[in-house]
Amino acid sequence: MKVTEHLAQAKRPLISFEIIPPRRGGDVRALMSLVEDLVKHRPPYIDITSHPAEIVYKDTETGIQRRVVRKRPGTLGVCALIQNKYEVDAVPHVLCRGFSREETEDFLIELRYLGIENVLAVRGDDKGFQKVLAHGRTSNDYAADLVRQITRMNQGVYVDEEADNAPTSFCVGVSGYPEKHFEAPNLETDLRRVKEKVEAGAEYVVTQMFFKNDYYFRFVDACRASGITVPIIPGLKVLTGRDQVVSIPRTFHCEIPSELSDEVAAATKPEHVREIGIKWATAQARGLLDRGVPSLHFYVMQSAAAINGVMKNLAL
Repeated sequence: MKVTEHLAQAKRPLISFEIIPPRRGGDVRALMSLVEDLVKHRPPYIDITSHPAEIVYKDTETGIQRRVVRKRPGTLGVCALIQNKYEVDAVPHVLCRGFSREETEDFLIELRYLGIENVLAVRGDDKGFQKVLAHGRTSNDYAADLVRQITRMNQGVYVDEEADNAPTSFCVGVSGYPEKHFEAPNLETDLRRVKEKVEAGAEYVVTQMFFKNDYYFRFVDACRASGITVPIIPGLKVLTGRDQVVSIPRTFHCEIPSELSDEVAAATKPEHVREIGIKWATAQARGLLDRGVPSLHFYVMQSAAAINGVMKNLAL
């Protein structure tokens, strides 16, 4: 089923998750153990992140060497396992950066072969690698461009005119930023970017993580006022380590409220920090559900221990 169909037919609050593929050369069994933990909570779908190539530097006997690598290349395989083994809809992330439009089209065709009909279209982070494209090839610069390409494929219009141009039927989601994207000069400009993605064909929005529900409701109100009517799913993260008080704002450009950071700073043991994070995320989730939000999306990534605590508290 498509994400929008899950939302339309839901008879209970929906809880979805987002995970990350194993590192190159790693063991997929740990990830499958994580998925088995998550499917116990009856998620309608699970998102799987994608990762472009990036530049790394290694100190070798002959000096510093510059290499281009994809550290987590397994999105397609993970999607196939989740959807066909666990019968949970997989939502792979499709990126602009690091991929040509032709490569994107090939990836989407492979998803169709696997029966996967949901994707999240994102620009992707800048990892320092600028892909050199073959003559005549182009890439999508922004998520709205990527959404347009997927929408055209849904209409049977392909980059490769020699391909079997049967229309696809992807349900396309996009990202939204309650505290604005860090590159946007202001929230109003960022909202215009969200609207561009929706007008290009996006059918729902999932937000970047936030730790104050007021940011989410302000964002939704602003989206509705600007004419964005698609579902807006709140994204939540359970804080599990003391270092995340610094790393999350630095990486995801979202604010950690002082009440939460102060409580973490006063914690005397690592397990106390996780308990604080579970308590905070539970309160956030309850506050959102009490206001009628029909779905929550948790950024789980690599461990289900904290989310199991939240789900136990919510008793959904």
